[in-house]
Order: sequence, then structure tokens, then C-alpha cells
Amino acid sequence: MDARFIHIYAAFIDYVKFERRYSPHTVTAYQHDLDEFLCFVDQQYGESDPAQISAQMIRSWMANLKGDGVSARSINRKLSTLRSWYKFLLKKGEPNNPLARIVAPKSGKRLPVYVERVPMERLLHQAAYPQGFEGLTCLLIIGLLYGTGMRRAELIGLRTSDVDWSAGTLKVTGKGAKQRIIPLDSSLRQQIQSYLRAKAQIPDADPSFLLVTGKGRKLYPEYVYRMVRQMLGQVTTLEKRSPHVLRHTFATHLVNNGADLGAVKELLGHASLAATQIYTHNSIEQLKAVHKQAHPRSGS
Repeated sequence: MDARFIHIYAAFIDYVKFERRYSPHTVTAYQHDLDEFLCFVDQQYGESDPAQISAQMIRSWMANLKGDGVSARSINRKLSTLRSWYKFLLKKGEPNNPLARIVAPKSGKRLPVYVERVPMERLLHQAAYPQGFEGLTCLLIIGLLYGTGMRRAELIGLRTSDVDWSAGTLKVTGKGAKQRIIPLDSSLRQQIQSYLRAKAQIPDADPSFLLVTGKGRKLYPEYVYRMVRQMLGQVTTLEKRSPHVLRHTFATHLVNNGADLGAVKELLGHASLAATQIYTHNSIEQLKAVHKQAHPRSGS
């Protein structure tokens, strides 16, 4: 890549980081996808000028990914990165857009993985949590992820001032710095109050962030992931045991209990209702399972 495009590349990363306000995780994914693609066309075709990259080169890259076992869903995500890249290049006066001639691979709808109600209750009330302040932190992490449906990055970014005690709500800052208000039930409010009292005993604990490590520092992604994975392992055999599973669990339990889909959309911070509708599929699958188990003719 010549010096001109190196400058544009750096400007693109700044654009997704500061103007689009994507999370650090998303920015890293964009960089990885773009670097991977540019490296492929350079190695395979000796082409380092993005303005000269053709649709055929992109199709070859997609075929290579598929041959390496990359799913259609992941390929589509990488294509989304390229679309953003070429739209940015267009703004910079580079008219070439080979993505216009690319058909994205079809990917089947994947139902959200979630924890059933009974094991979720065991996780909240019967699981063996770590001792001391770390256990309190872990318990509140689980409680907030399941009780509000927030994302991991949103949880880490929570500030003590985001809790509105008089209104019984929590302000959550999501993707693109968009904020939403989520109600807190009485038990979760009491849990937060107990946690803050324990946190006050931690020397030099960061007062700005709601949740901190045992050393009083802001949480980090791996800490939250490790905690959630260990705790979910006590109550479920699900292969996927990430913080996002608790977000799916929150939404699925709401929908299964008759919650308005529009309200669930607002609670999750989805930009469109289409993203929320996938949780109705879990509800339908649950109805099918009940019918198969209980109806006399379900086996015929």
C-alpha cells in the first residue's frame, strides 16, 4: 500500500473509532478484517493499491475463506468491513467500489443460545460463587447481565452515577454512544447497594466505575468473560457460555413470558425491530416442544 493509502487507512480507523464511536472490540475486528483482506490481495495478486482491486479478487478471497472453514456469517461480517472501507474511500475521492458486484453468501438463521429458567434460577441463588469481594463482583455481573440484558462492554463502562436511585433505573451507554434507560428491580438495587458498601472498603478503588476488580480497578473484557463462563459451567452444559448468552437469556425469557417486542427492542438497545424478532423464534420452538410432548397426535 502506497503512502497515500496508508494515510487513508489510518484516517479510516480514526473514523470508525471516533466518528462512528464503535467499541474497541469492533474497531479491532475492522482492523483485522481489513488487514487480512489487503494482505491476501497483495500476496495473491501483487496488488497493493485498493483502487485497483477488482470484484474477482474479492470473490477469490471469499472462496479462500470458505475453503478454510470460515462460516457464511463470518464472511458476511468481513464483507461489511469492506463495504465501510470502500464507502470511506468514495468520500475521499476514490470511485472504485468492487463490492457493488459482490453477492453476499446466504447464512441460515442461528437461534440465540440461552439458559432455561430453572438453571438460571440456580445460577442466581444456588451456585457456588468465589469468596469475598470477588464473589460479590461476580454475583453482580451475573445479576446485571441477566437482569438488564446489557452487553459486556456496556457493563464494563457502567458508572456509579448511572444508577438513579429515586427512579429505580440504570442509564446504559451502548453502541455509538447511544444511551437508554433500563429499570432495576428491588432485589438488584439492593444488591448494588450492598456491593457499593463492600467496594468502599477496597483501598484506592476507582469511584467512577460501578464495578471494579479486587484491586479496585475498572473491569476488563477477559475478566467478565472468565467469570461468566465459570459460573455458567455450574448450571448448564451449553457449549457457548459467554456474557452474551445472558443477554439472549434476558430477551428470550421476556418474549416467552409475553413481553411486547417493541419494549424488548428498547431494553436491548437494538436499532431496528428486525434484530429483536429473532427471539420470537425461540418462543415458537418452545411451543413446538410443548406440543410434541403433550399432544396425543404429535408423533403421527
